[in-house]
Amino acid sequence: MNEYKTFVQRIGLVGITNILISLSGLIFIPIITKNFSVADYGIWAQVNTTIALVPNIANLGLPYTMVRFLSSENDKSKIKESFYSMLSIVFLTSIIISSIFIIFQTPIANSIFEGNTNVAYIVAIISFFACMNLMLISFFRTFQQIKRYSIFLILQTYIGVILSSYFALTGHSIETVVLGLLLGYILVFFIMGLMIGGYLGLAIPKFKNLKEELNFAIPTIPGNVSSWVVDSSDKYVIGIFLGSAAVGYYSPSYALGSILLMFLSPFALLLPAVLPKYFENGNLKKVNQFLKYSMKYFLIFTIPAAVGLSLLSKSLLMIITTAEIAINGYLVTPFVCLGAVLMGIYGITNNILILEKKTKILGKIWILVGLANIVFNIIAVPYIGILGAALVTLICYLLAFIITAYNSKKYLKLPFEYNSLLKTLISTAIMGIFVYIVNPSGIINVLITVLIAVAIYFGILFGLKGIEKEEFDFFKQLLSES
Repeated sequence: MNEYKTFVQRIGLVGITNILISLSGLIFIPIITKNFSVADYGIWAQVNTTIALVPNIANLGLPYTMVRFLSSENDKSKIKESFYSMLSIVFLTSIIISSIFIIFQTPIANSIFEGNTNVAYIVAIISFFACMNLMLISFFRTFQQIKRYSIFLILQTYIGVILSSYFALTGHSIETVVLGLLLGYILVFFIMGLMIGGYLGLAIPKFKNLKEELNFAIPTIPGNVSSWVVDSSDKYVIGIFLGSAAVGYYSPSYALGSILLMFLSPFALLLPAVLPKYFENGNLKKVNQFLKYSMKYFLIFTIPAAVGLSLLSKSLLMIITTAEIAINGYLVTPFVCLGAVLMGIYGITNNILILEKKTKILGKIWILVGLANIVFNIIAVPYIGILGAALVTLICYLLAFIITAYNSKKYLKLPFEYNSLLKTLISTAIMGIFVYIVNPSGIINVLITVLIAVAIYFGILFGLKGIEKEEFDFFKQLLSES
């Protein structure tokens, strides 16, 4: 029971961290949308989209490889050698990609930043630190130092948000607002670097195990990039065909639906670090239990949240953005919510293939899905607009899940509790009917409706025994001892 207790505690900590990070985005949306034009907000959205892309290429899949290969390693000399070898490679690739970005900043700026070359230059520098920070943060994830991992994620996010908010509220330009993000990345980079360097000491890497590590990592690059393509490239396509204003309409609704992915983050972070030791010892029963409970509780929280956010999309956007953005973008949210649920299901299921070291399968899946996403977006966006982009994203997540599930069940049973899922759907449907009938407007009414809806959902779920008494007692005991 102790390992489950620790696992759940860490899920809770990472969950709270991701809630805070998600809230930071929502906090900043009204600040920037009400102090800048919709087109400027579109530029801001493209900045964040680009920063999310570069590490998927420059890091060569090594942060995840570190977790897979070093999480069960106790020899400090081996840890030091592998860590500095990976970090050196990422440093080199990050410098190259950021340099290319600077050299071609004018055409890049013309394509996605409304010709603003200053923003393009700042984004190139942020991208370098984003790559390095991902490696450093992954060190804490690898060795399950979850408190430090969470603290640094929060610091990196909130330092940037606070500075960017200050610049936005004091009348500075969009370039200066973007500069606030850079300062947050730089500060956290130096703090983490000093901490890890103090623990490991400095060393010149000899790249002893790099071949094996890259053999695992390289096949994940197409998957990582393609995953980004599905998740974010639609903003590029919208910007090119419809302009930055359309990106400004699309992005808040997309961000609202994407909040659901915060429920996946704890499982995506912890499962790859926890499962390998059981899998390599042949304890498949433990592996199945962790996967089953992860899927169950992910769905218990995300399915009702997806329905609630979809029904309240327009009301919420009216509160956090402007009427113009809400009216033009609220229908995007339901597609994104459903896509986020499917992405979460995929994100738990794919651990089966990762344990089997079948990363090439995942790479091929995301190459297929990524290419389909680009083609479908190019076809759909000019004719259907931003709703076309949202629909394409949903279709691609569904495709990724179906193919992954098909391949995963060859190795382990898929981690679904269908009885629990049915009870979750029944409870969600009743809650959804209540929210639809009330249809609140204004922040107070929305908050009251949400609280009542949560009570209705969990009341019915407990009544249907969607959560077993033993599980409820376990969580109650866990909270009392935490």
